[in-house]
Amino acid sequence: MSETIDISAYDPSWPDAFDAEAKRLLAAFGNEAAAIEHVGSTAIPRQRAKPVIDIFVGVSPFRGADYYEGLLDAVHYRFVRTGMRNRWLFGKFADGVWTHNIHIVPYDGGFYHRNELLLRDYLRKRPDLVDAYGELKLRSAEAHGGDLESYTRSKTEFIQSVIDAARKEKGLPLEDVWTNEPL
Repeated sequence: MSETIDISAYDPSWPDAFDAEAKRLLAAFGNEAAAIEHVGSTAIPRQRAKPVIDIFVGVSPFRGADYYEGLLDAVHYRFVRTGMRNRWLFGKFADGVWTHNIHIVPYDGGFYHRNELLLRDYLRKRPDLVDAYGELKLRSAEAHGGDLESYTRSKTEFIQSVIDAARKEKGLPLEDVWTNEPL
């Protein structure tokens, strides 16, 4: 773990980095990849972010993590045990630098109602919230040093409020952002 959490200004090359990785993932997953989406702060124009591209790969069927370990190049992708239900996380590294998070999730009728996609889409429409979120990220990174979990949890109230607004706007039931359980 690094001593600090790096929060960078928005980099206009992030969408291109997503596109390039999405092509590699589509080649690896083939027809099992029903959707490949750029999520997280690097997917939101003008948003400050950790310079790591988050990607959701919606797959059908959804298989065990070992299956995906076999599809992905072990030199660049490392399976990360998270304990999250119905999600496998692989970190991608280039020359020892963490560049991407690949989240493999089931593709089903609720795929586009996932909180991460709702957050992304809502913030893309609300530049005022993008600025507020960026300031929160800077303060949280400074306050929590290299403790990624504390940094992430310190943003929960803001993220929950944005996701609640997004879910209400779409007529969806509210969910806790940590458990995905109904509120």
